[in-house]
Amino acid sequence: MSLKCGIVGLPNVGKSTLFNCVSSGKAQSANFPFCTIEPNLGSTSVPDKRLEVLADICKPKSVVPATVEIVDIAGLVKGASKGEGLGNQFLANIRETDAILHVLRCFDDDNIVHVDGSVDPVRDKGVIDTELQIKDLETVEARIKKVEKQATTGGDKDAKKLLNLLLRYRTALEQGLSCRTVVPETPEEEQMAHDLFLLTNKPVMYVCNVDDAAAAKGNAYVEAVREAVKDENAEILILAAKTESEIAEIEDYEDRQMFLEELGLEESGVVRLIQGAYHLLNLQTFFTAGADECRAWTINKGDKAPRAAGVIHTDFERGFIRAEVIKYEDFVNYKTEAAVRAAGKMGIEGKEYVVQDGDIMHFLFNV
Repeated sequence: MSLKCGIVGLPNVGKSTLFNCVSSGKAQSANFPFCTIEPNLGSTSVPDKRLEVLADICKPKSVVPATVEIVDIAGLVKGASKGEGLGNQFLANIRETDAILHVLRCFDDDNIVHVDGSVDPVRDKGVIDTELQIKDLETVEARIKKVEKQATTGGDKDAKKLLNLLLRYRTALEQGLSCRTVVPETPEEEQMAHDLFLLTNKPVMYVCNVDDAAAAKGNAYVEAVREAVKDENAEILILAAKTESEIAEIEDYEDRQMFLEELGLEESGVVRLIQGAYHLLNLQTFFTAGADECRAWTINKGDKAPRAAGVIHTDFERGFIRAEVIKYEDFVNYKTEAAVRAAGKMGIEGKEYVVQDGDIMHFLFNV
């Protein structure tokens, strides 16, 4: 599975600059509203030093990191759902993303126009929240019309369950609340909720775009955002997007680290963003390693061995027999699979094994 994130925000808050930081795509970035017309699509590798270590040991023909896909749409403005601006028509492009990166302007600069005339990230957050909620309300109303007859006259039990969930979503949205405030009552409802692809049901990371002076510790704007979202179970990332875009252009590792140290940072904003997204979505990584390929795979925390096998190929899950598991630390210590096996450090695990972050796995299957 590949993590997919959608970037939203008002015009001129740094969305496209952030996109350029974290993506192999290069979005246009300029000082005027609606600079982004078409949605920008890009991807970036998930930085993981463990994969580099495994590659040094195995000397494989290829190294394949996990990836994050990024979608950047036009800036949303107040009234977008009624036709203002350009952004609303592109919301469909982020409907199937796993998480939302909500960029908030948290810096002062008279040379960069703010669409509302002043810097107020909490106000800006409210504008975007409202537009996403209105879009979701349209979706919910349409689905209610579709399943209501089936639920009330057709005796369809699944339709009744879906209608009950949709009505709860409608109530929340009409009260100005996001869909994520409605908690699914059963695993079946949880799956229904996922299949609706509602924008305000997605986990959110608030990316506070600051100037260099606030890159390490934030500022008053960031603190205001932190207070506003304290009950949302959301991630907050402080990032100087313009400077991060310059860091991303530096190819030499030591020069890049020196630049970060000058800002008081240990890691780049890109690394922290991806780590935050994994934490937000409760994701983790396992590896396959050998002479042909070293590869990182993304799964949910709590996934069992057959589900992890299915990420590689559906046949692996369907015909799962067992998994051979080596802990990352043991592989690094013993260097080869044969040495790990000889030391009695290889685990033979069945269908109930819960995969741990960093596990190196080999699956046996029969279909």
